[in-house]
Amino acid sequence: METVVVIVGAGPSGLANSACLTLHSIPHVILEREDCYASLWKKRTYDRLGLHLAKEFCFLPHSPLPPDAPTFMPKDFFLNYVDAYVSQFNINPLYHRSVESAFYDEIGNKWRIEAKNTLEGTVEVYHAEFLVIASGENNEGYIPDMTGLSSFPGEIVHSKNFKSGSRYKAKDVLVVGCGNSGMEIAYDLADHGARTSIVIRSPFHVLTKELVHRGMSLLKYLPVYMVDTLIIMLAKLKYGDLSKYGIYRPKGGPFANKNATGRSPVLDVGTVEKIQKGEIEVVSAILSINKNSVKFENGIEKNFDAIVFATGYKSAANKWLKDYKYALNADGLPKNSFPGHWKGEKGLYCAGLSKRGLFGVSMDAEAIANDINKVIRSKT
Repeated sequence: METVVVIVGAGPSGLANSACLTLHSIPHVILEREDCYASLWKKRTYDRLGLHLAKEFCFLPHSPLPPDAPTFMPKDFFLNYVDAYVSQFNINPLYHRSVESAFYDEIGNKWRIEAKNTLEGTVEVYHAEFLVIASGENNEGYIPDMTGLSSFPGEIVHSKNFKSGSRYKAKDVLVVGCGNSGMEIAYDLADHGARTSIVIRSPFHVLTKELVHRGMSLLKYLPVYMVDTLIIMLAKLKYGDLSKYGIYRPKGGPFANKNATGRSPVLDVGTVEKIQKGEIEVVSAILSINKNSVKFENGIEKNFDAIVFATGYKSAANKWLKDYKYALNADGLPKNSFPGHWKGEKGLYCAGLSKRGLFGVSMDAEAIANDINKVIRSKT
């Protein structure tokens, strides 16, 4: 099949790119391996999940949020917005298409994309002048290799498959990972009566959603160092000294760290209070696992019924994108630094990989569609 643009992935990035291309009347196809759009949100998020950033940073291009949108949208509200977005721009992804291979044909000067139709068991071939990688940062769940993990007889689950703490009531559960997902899952487990422990190895900032909202609003008018100074002061007034609970702040400020490393501060949903009350136990890094027994670096040893890995994701684009060198590095992330990260060579683009959430998704989609339109117009 011949088309102008092929988009791989029908998450928010793919949908946003489709809408922007539609406004330029540029023919395109979306290939999605799942049976629905926004599959990560619809099928692989825990029940209590909501958007961590305020609504002014969480909309898709060319479609403002409805007037009744809460400042911090719950998952169901956001999904209703996405459903309306798909209808508004008449977006029709091709589902059950698992991209197996994509490479640039130097003779034809086009991308050749091979996708397996998993319903029919056939392979479909697409040729396009432009290829947009929109398969997302959260493409493949990552579980680190740990000594003895294979001997653990209990349940091992990645955060993408965690739904609710209700099924772990009265069980001993270890959460590995102290980012937003790990801290929120730990809260949910403890709230449902699980005896919860969480591994905290590295320093991080803990803020409320309101503090982040305030900080992001102030960044429009003040330099990062001033905003960081203010927000850290307010966080200290809110939480006090958390080091006695095993939580340490990094040297850099929350927004400076985000710009430098892409790592967001932890947005507290009540986890810190549960840690302070002793309802969630903070443990050090895992040394080894022997069946149900987990030994930690500080010498403590405990038995667990389940381990939840909130250890992040990896981009899997490099597995199918043979010529990833035109836009990505060896880790499947943009090789070019922000803000030019979205544009590669040979008509290859990457969307939603800037670690800037939905705000970054919108920026990427508009920039990519405008650039493709510019290239097409220059040839006519």
